[in-house]
Amino acid sequence: MEDSMATRASLLQFRTNGSPVHAPAFRRRRLLNWLPLGLGYASLVFMRYNLNAAQSALSADKLMTLDDFGKIFAVGAWVYLAGFLYFGRKTDVHGGRWGMITGMTGATASTLLMALAVKGVIAWHWNVSLFWMILILYSINMFFQSLGAMSIVTTKMPWFHVRERGTFSTIFGMMISTGIYFAFDWGYALVSATRTQINLQKMDATARFFSGLLGSGGHEVNESWWIFLFPALFAIVWLAVIILTLRNKPSDAGFADFETGDEHIAETPLTMGQMLREVFLNPKHRTILIICLIEFCSGGVRNGVMQLYPKFAETIGFKHEFWISQNWGLSLLIAGIIGANATGWVSDKVFRSRRGPMALFLYGAVIVCAVLMFWELPHHYGKYGASLIMGIATLVACAAIIGVHGILSGTAAADFTGVKNTAKAVGIVDGAVYAGTGVQSWLTGLFLASGPEATNPKSWAAWPIIIGLFALGGIFLSGSIYHAFPKSKRAPH
Repeated sequence: MEDSMATRASLLQFRTNGSPVHAPAFRRRRLLNWLPLGLGYASLVFMRYNLNAAQSALSADKLMTLDDFGKIFAVGAWVYLAGFLYFGRKTDVHGGRWGMITGMTGATASTLLMALAVKGVIAWHWNVSLFWMILILYSINMFFQSLGAMSIVTTKMPWFHVRERGTFSTIFGMMISTGIYFAFDWGYALVSATRTQINLQKMDATARFFSGLLGSGGHEVNESWWIFLFPALFAIVWLAVIILTLRNKPSDAGFADFETGDEHIAETPLTMGQMLREVFLNPKHRTILIICLIEFCSGGVRNGVMQLYPKFAETIGFKHEFWISQNWGLSLLIAGIIGANATGWVSDKVFRSRRGPMALFLYGAVIVCAVLMFWELPHHYGKYGASLIMGIATLVACAAIIGVHGILSGTAAADFTGVKNTAKAVGIVDGAVYAGTGVQSWLTGLFLASGPEATNPKSWAAWPIIIGLFALGGIFLSGSIYHAFPKSKRAPH
């Protein structure tokens, strides 16, 4: 049973390099804090990106077109940004535990209602517009989803010293990658497992598992509601565990709080308006502004690679014949784990917890990948119609940009703002990511060919060029904060 008073040691001493040494019991309790938190956040990502698989499933019943999907996702993204502005100060005041529980509850409830709406239209023949029901419910889902990143970083702050937060950026990157794996690979496996006609011999192992577990497939109608229902049930499990285990700070779990070495943008909680003025208008906080601009570039690269490579593979015609494109979710999981682990470890151990050098190096890797992608476009696509070099280049770019996002949004945003205003800072930085995503999407739509011409790989030349331009911006900006480190007077550096 946890002590009611903070009597047990958390931090014992500092090593000569400035990194802390924690009590073994504290490290075990910290693991119990962040592991369910990580899987809870992965379930949020699952409920965010399962819309991709849902569109594929619902298109069979002519209930959601690609145009419908684009509109729903676009509105959801804008509501997601609005959620940052609304929930930022509330999360700083009430704590990350409140934010995570509230966010998961709201997102899960709206996802359950989407499952109900789909079943109502398909199985019960409701005479309603599924498009409008999904648009409204998905927007509510995204509104509560905005609490996720803010809450995990806010909860992380009191448990990790600034010298060891590269380790947490690893955790953050793995959370994102795991959720993306769930959404793409589990999501599309659920599609295969819920069709009216299924062939177990041609289904992959995951789809066969879901068909047996859910008793789905082979019935009179496509049971597409499972694509919303299963992620919601998965999230409920981790929500229950989080309620039991997650604590905002060590003293809430019976350990002594300790000075974490952050730079404090203010000693009191600011309003979102005050925070925006501090970030964008106060030259004292130039580092946070540059982090926002770097993450704007991250949004352009991330969307350009993660979302467009499978579209490219599908349009050219090799998606289901090439391992990487056929298993895109698992490929992203592997890339994300490698990128997040390497980034966090190198940042803490080699660059003494400075985040700029790693962002600079990773953006350099993205530029090399963009050049390889451009070079490979007109070349022969081999036995299966796919370029192995391009597939590897896209995965390396994904690993790099997941590393950048984890080390900046998941770590540096907190390092330079302090515990009083962490959630708002993470909201602003993560909002910059989605702003970059929007610009990249607009540019890609403007310059990429459509129709029959899009099946020619050469017509995709603008795609790696746009990715490369965002990466160039990221390199320049990362170099400008190469030596930046939080200016704390309360902890050794």
